[in-house]
Amino acid sequence: MENPLHHFELHRLIPITLFGFDLSINQAVVMMWLVVAAVALLFILGGRHRRLVPMKFQSVVELAVLFLRQTVLDTMGPKGLVFLPLLIALFFFILFGNLFGLLPGAYTVTSQVMVTGVFALISFLLSFIVGFWYHGPGFLKKIFVPSGVPLWLLPLLVPIEMVSQLARPVTLAVRLFANMTAGHMVILVFFGLMFSGGLLVGWLPLGMTVALYLLEILVALIQAYVFVVLTCVYVGEAIHLH
Repeated sequence: MENPLHHFELHRLIPITLFGFDLSINQAVVMMWLVVAAVALLFILGGRHRRLVPMKFQSVVELAVLFLRQTVLDTMGPKGLVFLPLLIALFFFILFGNLFGLLPGAYTVTSQVMVTGVFALISFLLSFIVGFWYHGPGFLKKIFVPSGVPLWLLPLLVPIEMVSQLARPVTLAVRLFANMTAGHMVILVFFGLMFSGGLLVGWLPLGMTVALYLLEILVALIQAYVFVVLTCVYVGEAIHLH
């Protein structure tokens, strides 16, 4: 049986080196291009024939956008609507990246911790930028030193709060990376067993593969939504400080 880890290996398709930096085009780069093209095509087709009474495809896109808009309002309030375009782009990129990885022979870009790490870092930095924008330099004091805390607790509380803040991008990145990597690896294992088990027992891993595919579609949607919700929560806390 083929090693499942080969599915996650990166290979240079077009080697490119610029000023000592490796800018080679690999499977992940190609898949990200395809994901961006698919998301752009989704919104182009969804908004091409805009009607007061939307057709089926327009309805699907509008429902998804309205659902994300309501999520922003619930977690960030009206002030968070300015970030809605960014959050919509983030949600659909992660969703399509997760789903494209289920296609035979395709590469899962969200199984790369560098990709999920960049998204997590964007969410983390955005929350701090928003905090400074709304509250000025006193933002750091308000998140690391809550009001009413006794002075003798500060040497213990401040390091805990710092670790808590720094853990946010790590958990965001690892959660998405680990879920997509583990799920796809299990599917590959059962897919390999389907051919190595013979006709008598091959139907067992086949049934498991189909069930896991359906489960991974749901997981792909949930993980994209969880990433966006947590981003909303972190930015909302920076706006309202609670």
